[in-house]
Amino acid sequence: MNEVRVESWNQLNDCLYEGAWREDLGRFRSYTAFRGMSNSRYDLRTGISRMAGASEGLEDAILRAFQKYAHHGASAGDSTWNWLAMAQHHGLMTRLLDWTYSGYVALHFVTEDLDHYDVDGIIWAVDYLKTNTLLPRKLRQVLEQEGSHVFTADMLSKAAGSLKEFDSLSRDPFVAFFEPPSLDARIVNQYALFSLVSSPATELDDWLQQHPETFRRYVIPAELKWEVRDKLDQANITERVLYPGLDGLGRWIKRYYTPRVRP
Repeated sequence: MNEVRVESWNQLNDCLYEGAWREDLGRFRSYTAFRGMSNSRYDLRTGISRMAGASEGLEDAILRAFQKYAHHGASAGDSTWNWLAMAQHHGLMTRLLDWTYSGYVALHFVTEDLDHYDVDGIIWAVDYLKTNTLLPRKLRQVLEQEGSHVFTADMLSKAAGSLKEFDSLSRDPFVAFFEPPSLDARIVNQYALFSLVSSPATELDDWLQQHPETFRRYVIPAELKWEVRDKLDQANITERVLYPGLDGLGRWIKRYYTPRVRP
């Protein structure tokens, strides 16, 4: 069963830590990427795939324009992967999707928008150890050599120096999880990582459905959202932390002091 509709805060916590115990380590170490969304009907399409007629050529042109016009202080060096991460982080349409190692951070994004408290939310939980088994051999070898389960920009560069090279590693669609550089406090505090699909047209929803062993979905009922939100606030999972600075403070104050409207 890939989808669970949670009924309580305690059940939700159990779900977020499902499978985290590692007998060989004697520790709780999860290998899960989480993505939280305020509406359970939202899909996993990337920014670039939402653009009508998006193509490899358009994707290259968008990234090239970003590199050309980016402020000189925003240089990401020669790495395509650092530039791609920076572009995604600043709102550009890319093939990347934002994920987090933290189930609680994912829950924040389920409950951040008070306008969506009348609909169920969703958390996607992807086991990246399992998605790694479906990677092209060259990428698996890089992970094995580095003793890692997710990629960095440097690790990706060892296998492919460009998006075109990355896509050509396999005829079959695949997804890699990519930990971005620490561009700023926001990306660090959100414990962020990105999914990187092997084509701008690849729909991650469809790919995951073809590999049901790799993921779970947790539906957060609308009626549970207020309890989740209040307990996240008490745990200090708030805009003040996840969006450091005055903008985050303003977002937190606005949400925190908005009165609950009961039906």
